[in-house]
Amino acid sequence: MEPFSIATGTMDHAQNVFIRVHTSAGFYGVGECSAFPMIVGETQDTCLAMAREFARLWIGQDALDIAARLQQLHSFTAGNTTIKSAFDMALHDIAAKHAGLPLYQFLGGEKHPVETDITVGIGTPEKMAEKALAFKQSGATILKIKLGKNANEDVERIRLIRSAVGDEMHIRVDANQGWDFDDAVYALQSIAPYNIQFCEQPMRTWYDDRLPELMRLSPVKIMADESVYNHHDARKQINAGLCHYINIKFSKSGGIFEAKQIHDTAAEKGIACMMGGMLESRIGLSAKLHFAYASPNIKFYDMDTCMLGHLQDPCVGGVTYNDYYLNIVDTPGIGADADEAFLTQCEKFTVV
Repeated sequence: MEPFSIATGTMDHAQNVFIRVHTSAGFYGVGECSAFPMIVGETQDTCLAMAREFARLWIGQDALDIAARLQQLHSFTAGNTTIKSAFDMALHDIAAKHAGLPLYQFLGGEKHPVETDITVGIGTPEKMAEKALAFKQSGATILKIKLGKNANEDVERIRLIRSAVGDEMHIRVDANQGWDFDDAVYALQSIAPYNIQFCEQPMRTWYDDRLPELMRLSPVKIMADESVYNHHDARKQINAGLCHYINIKFSKSGGIFEAKQIHDTAAEKGIACMMGGMLESRIGLSAKLHFAYASPNIKFYDMDTCMLGHLQDPCVGGVTYNDYYLNIVDTPGIGADADEAFLTQCEKFTVV
């Protein structure tokens, strides 16, 4: 993919894993995950190693008992939420196909308009402003701006971007844990006049105890990202008053099953959520769209992964973009699969 920079590093390729879980009923479920080592601590290689172990656990088991199958993975190993999310996705694909329903209907949802933001990676303030203006001219109405490298430059980035795109565009920012407390206070107070919707994860998670103080000082609302992997994290963040919003990502939650529990925990407390992700292809993105359709407390959509410079598309079927709006046809399951021609280029193994 085209190089893409955030506060924690630069990625020039996506470290994705695609799986198929076959059933005795004669059909299979698909899953995809995207390792992002600078955030989740997994790589493509670690995901592949754990996938071999997970696959052995499920041989001869009931694919429709999703909770039990996922508990097997959790009992086998802590963490490894990225590769767990691919297995979770495959189970949900199987269950929806078995029911003859698109996944969002299987999850009890219905279609509604989903408009994604589009992300401007970290660069010079001038280059970022040029990129933001180009996105506006292409029809985007919501910008997500990556910050967190240098607080003074970050303020200049936002000043130039707002000047370039005008007042009508929504701007949200993501520091990816790049600031310390003092820099976060300075940056958030300084960019507030530019009408910022919210800031994702301003500081490292080990500064979570300082979030109440930051929230008192910041005119910009705070969204928890790396601080929330599961619904227990969500409960603690919400009860301690550490965030205004929560970003849900399958690579953190371990998939749809836990993501729904995060969503429901936040909904009970009136904390809106965002549907986010790593660098998934349209396969993983399709599952995210189904989940978004079935999750009324998801109010923000950061689902621009496949618009950020993927140089190959390994997906057949799946989600489509109409400008910055997403849609998917009503076929059973996730409705996406991997292109067989693409798979011939890939490392492959089978566990039986």
